[in-house]
Amino acid sequence: MSTPPPPATGAWREGDPPGRRRWVPLPGPVPGARIAYETWGELNPDRTNAVLVEHALTGDSHAAGPPEPGHPTPGWWDGLIGPGRAVDTNRYFVVCPNVLGGCQGTTGPASQAADGWAWGSRFPSIGIRDQVAAEVVLADALGVDRWAAVLGGSMGGMRALEWAVATPDRVAALLLLACPAAASGEQIAWAAPQLHAIRADPRWRGGDYHDTPEGPWDGLGVARRIAQVTYRSEPEIAHRFGRARQPDGRFAIESYLDHHAAKLAHRFDAASYVLLTEAMNGHDVGVDRGGIPAALARVTARTVVAGVDSDRLYPLAQQRELADGISTADGLRVITSPAGHDGFLTETAQLAALLKEIL
Repeated sequence: MSTPPPPATGAWREGDPPGRRRWVPLPGPVPGARIAYETWGELNPDRTNAVLVEHALTGDSHAAGPPEPGHPTPGWWDGLIGPGRAVDTNRYFVVCPNVLGGCQGTTGPASQAADGWAWGSRFPSIGIRDQVAAEVVLADALGVDRWAAVLGGSMGGMRALEWAVATPDRVAALLLLACPAAASGEQIAWAAPQLHAIRADPRWRGGDYHDTPEGPWDGLGVARRIAQVTYRSEPEIAHRFGRARQPDGRFAIESYLDHHAAKLAHRFDAASYVLLTEAMNGHDVGVDRGGIPAALARVTARTVVAGVDSDRLYPLAQQRELADGISTADGLRVITSPAGHDGFLTETAQLAALLKEIL
C-alpha cells in the first residue's frame, strides 16, 4: 500500500484539535495574530518560579508529553521536563510558546487572515527580535515579570539570548545551547540551497499554496535532507550508515534522509520554514547595540553556555564567544556526543546536569 501524500501544509490549522495549547492575542502588523503556548506546573503566588523554554527551527510548543490529538509527536524535551525531572514541574511553572511565524498554533503564513485565505506570501518578514517581542506580550499576559530561567538551543538559543540582552531585568538565569551571537556566513550558506529548493518547487506558487490541494513537498523535502546532514556529525553517519545498501540497492543513508523529509512534510509548513530560516540568517545580537561585545555585556542573568563537541553547524567557537563575552558565564560547558548539533536534543543525561546547574 502506498503512503498517502502529505497535505498542502503540515501546519496546525483552525478546526484541528487544540491539544494542550492556549492562546494570547498579539498586537502589531498582523491583524488577529496570536501566540500559542503550553504550560506545565503552577505559577507560585509571588510569580518567581516561571521558566521559559524556547524551541528550535522545526520544534513547537509541545516540549513535554506524549503524542495526542493536536500533537502528533512526543514532546521534544520530554525526558527533561516533568515531575522530578531536571526541569521539575513540581517546583517550576514551565512555559513553551510556539514561535511567531511558526506553524503549530501561533500565527504564521499558514494561518487564516480576515479575508478567509491563508496569509501566505502576505505574512511580513520577521526577525528574532520580533519573535521575542511577541513572547514579552505572552509573559505580561501570564503575569511573569521575571523569568527564573530562560532555556534554549539552536534557534531557541538565539531567542533566549535576545531575551537576556533586550530585557536583562526580566531574566534571572540563562541557558544557551549550541547557538551563536550571530549567524555566520557558512550557516547562511547552508541555508541558501534549502531556501532555493523550496522556492523552486512548482507547488510553491510564490508562497500562496496553502488553500490548494498540493504544497511544495519536494522542495521542503530537499531542504530537510540538506539540514539533516548538518544536524548530525560525519563520524556518526559513517558509523551508522557508511556505504551500506538496502535490498533495493539504494544507500541506507539516502533512506534515512528520505524518512526525515517525509516526516517533516506531514508536520510542518514550507512557508514557515522559509520565514524562520531567514530570521535565523538575520540573527546578530550586536546590531544597533554597538556590536556583539557591547550587546553581550548587557546580560546580567546567571548564565551557562554549552555546545556540542561534534557540532559542525554551530561549532564550539561560537559558544566560546558567548561564554567569553557574558561576564556572568562561568566558562564553556561541552556536551560530548557523536550526534552533532542534535546533541542538544538527544544527550538527556548531560543536558539534565546542565539544567540542574542553572536551576
